[in-house]
Amino acid sequence: MARVREISQVAITGTGMAVPPRIVTNDELSKIMDTSDEWIRQRTGIEERRYVAPGVSASDLALEASQKALATAGLNATDIDFVLVATLSPEQYFPGTCSFLQAKLGLSTTSGLDIRAQCSGFVYGLEMGQALIASGQYKRILLVGVEVQSPALDLTDRGRDTAALFGDGAGAVILEAAKNPKHGIQRVITHIEGKHADKLGVQYPSAIGGVWIKPEHIADGGVSPKMDGRFVFKHAVTRMPEVINEVLLDQGLSVPDIDLWLFHQANLRINEHIAQGMGIPVEKTYNNIQKYGNTSAATLPMLLDECRRDGRLKDGDRIMMTAFGAGFTWGSALVTWGK
Repeated sequence: MARVREISQVAITGTGMAVPPRIVTNDELSKIMDTSDEWIRQRTGIEERRYVAPGVSASDLALEASQKALATAGLNATDIDFVLVATLSPEQYFPGTCSFLQAKLGLSTTSGLDIRAQCSGFVYGLEMGQALIASGQYKRILLVGVEVQSPALDLTDRGRDTAALFGDGAGAVILEAAKNPKHGIQRVITHIEGKHADKLGVQYPSAIGGVWIKPEHIADGGVSPKMDGRFVFKHAVTRMPEVINEVLLDQGLSVPDIDLWLFHQANLRINEHIAQGMGIPVEKTYNNIQKYGNTSAATLPMLLDECRRDGRLKDGDRIMMTAFGAGFTWGSALVTWGK
């Protein structure tokens, strides 16, 4: 049996994103629930978000983002030998969204899987993708973060605290061996604190109690996301700086050594709180929650693609990407930009 070839560094060689054309403003939401543009902006920083049209699925958005990422990397779908899909809003309960995306990419038996680490899923995907390529198991991995959350939102007064937050979108990256050994994924650290799993999530469908789902679960909003907002905020602004400092310490770096900071887009106030507390200059951060809301596992790859297209990334730039989500899950990835 041939020995696998170990890779020293794994780089992001292509990025892409996709969002639905339909824009849903805060004013539009205020017509169907007791809220206002001012109330949402002050608490979250969100001005608008995107919702899919009926019949548009998560794998549809993932396909568009993937095709763009492949194009920027100068690759075809058949060059990919493993597909990772991070999502908390699967196309179906099973099979995984990866299966639908793999088929739409026109791949035959190329392997892959879904990652269920919620809003931290993309960071977990970087960790997994790096390991799979560095070990020599695979050469090129397509990593996608995708969410279609709008159909599950409770667009009533009862659900306004969470319904105003979420939007639909997809972001994708290509992972492969770095040509420059100084470029690529430098370090990824992830964590889970499962004792807080009940603070943010969707209750049904669930096999607990021997009943999958009942009509009353739909009627009482049990199929829509619920969140203890203050509790989540408190933990996010604690855990995200902690894991950032873990990565910095591991790499012998400090805050000024990072060129670009990308935080999960759950709440602009969380990101502002973290940046201020860590002494991160605002010009070294980038947010898009104002335009897209919280796209969960898609937020970081969408941010990365926008920064690439806007010319914010230069070879050798150090990028710190950090997320926190339901589970609780959180993690941070340090990447040196360039192939």
